[in-house]
Amino acid sequence: MSSYRQILYHLIFRTKDSRKTLVQEHSRELYAYLMGIIKNKNCFLYRINGMEDHLHILSDLHPTIALADYMRDIKTSSSIWLKQTGKFPEFEGWAEGYAALTYSWKDKDMIVNYIKNQQEHHKKESFEDELRSLFKEHGIEIDERFFP
Repeated sequence: MSSYRQILYHLIFRTKDSRKTLVQEHSRELYAYLMGIIKNKNCFLYRINGMEDHLHILSDLHPTIALADYMRDIKTSSSIWLKQTGKFPEFEGWAEGYAALTYSWKDKDMIVNYIKNQQEHHKKESFEDELRSLFKEHGIEIDERFFP
C-alpha cells in the first residue's frame, strides 16, 4: 500500500528586530524566489504574502522533509538572495524562529484568503496582535521574551 499525506502548514516568520525591510514593490520577485525553493523541496505552495516586516506561507510539507530543515532552507536561501539582489538594501536577515501552524484541508481556502488579504488585515491589527490571536487559537503558550 502507498503512503498518503496531507499536511498544510501556515508558516509565519519575521525580519530581524521586526524591521520593515521587505520592500513591497519587489515582493513579487521575493515570492517567486521562495516558490522556487518550495518547489525544489517537493512541496506545494498554496499562497504566499506578507508585509514589510514578516511573511506568511501556506504550503504542504513533503514527508521526507523535517519542518526545521524546511524552514532553515527557506530562511537561509532567501536571506542570501535578499542581500544579493540590491533591491532590499535595509534587509539584515530573518529573526530567529518561526511559527508553523497546521490546518486541515477543509480550512485551506480560509487560510489562503487570510494570507491573500494581509495588507487589508494589517490596517486593523498589528503583527504582534495577529500572532497573539493565532497562538491563542492554536493553544500555543506565548513566550513574552519574543514580543517586544
